[in-house]
Amino acid sequence: MGQKMAKSPEEEHPIKAFGWAARDTSGHLSPFNFSRRATGEQDVRFKVLYCGICHSDLHCIKNEYEWGFSKYPLVPGHEIVGEVTEIGSKVEKVKVGDRVVWGACPLKYFGLGEPGKHIGVVGLGGLGHVAVKFAKAMRCNVTVISTTPSKKAEALEHLGADSFLVSRDQGELQAAMGTLDGIIDTVSASHPVMPLLGLLKSHGKLIMLGAPSKPLEIPVFPLLAGRKTVAGSGIGGMKETQEMIDFAAKHDIKADIEVIPMDYVNKAMERLEKADVRYRFVIDIGNTLAATKP
Repeated sequence: MGQKMAKSPEEEHPIKAFGWAARDTSGHLSPFNFSRRATGEQDVRFKVLYCGICHSDLHCIKNEYEWGFSKYPLVPGHEIVGEVTEIGSKVEKVKVGDRVVWGACPLKYFGLGEPGKHIGVVGLGGLGHVAVKFAKAMRCNVTVISTTPSKKAEALEHLGADSFLVSRDQGELQAAMGTLDGIIDTVSASHPVMPLLGLLKSHGKLIMLGAPSKPLEIPVFPLLAGRKTVAGSGIGGMKETQEMIDFAAKHDIKADIEVIPMDYVNKAMERLEKADVRYRFVIDIGNTLAATKP
């Protein structure tokens, strides 16, 4: 019996697609034609309408993560909102025309979203400012922890945080030792974890959402002495995501964003690297991507 012929790349991936990709570690993005596989029986295909720019995208396009998993050409982007255009024969929970989104709510998942809990939020960027809004809507007491004193007024007056700690101020840190039930750490740059563990009460939880390009040092003794937990969260399942969307709609929680066209993406990456954004770049894919085709 003869062997089954391997499918050609065109047969394996017959659906034409277009995006912007990085070709090397410079991270420069440019128009890129590629292809996707056909929709399977359990797949959902959707058209991306908007895409947020996450700091992990910046790390990926420059292959800055220590384990070096980036392969080029690389099309970044995972914070997406889109509209379903096709579903597989066994898909039951969504239909063509539905809007779909990515997300999760680690506060609830880790039991930190109860009224009266004292929550710290490290970093006041794209993730951090939304974490403050969710925690306040859950009726938590919220402390923003930042290296930048100039963000204090923004945190307290605009976002409604209850208090503000400058993480480089040893006096402020010492005064707040052992006062937090949980901390949401959204920072994607290397930073010391030991001071954060000191801020936690016994049985407190440090939840990592940021993805630094280099490993962080986590001292074990504070975990043992206080039965403290370090955990991480990247994305939730469909049930968690739906709960997050419903909660955000009920409490009118919206991210503060700067909407940009597709051809501004390289400038946006430069600005993101300098923390020059309030607070999240969002690419208008649906209205501006097609115009960038060569």
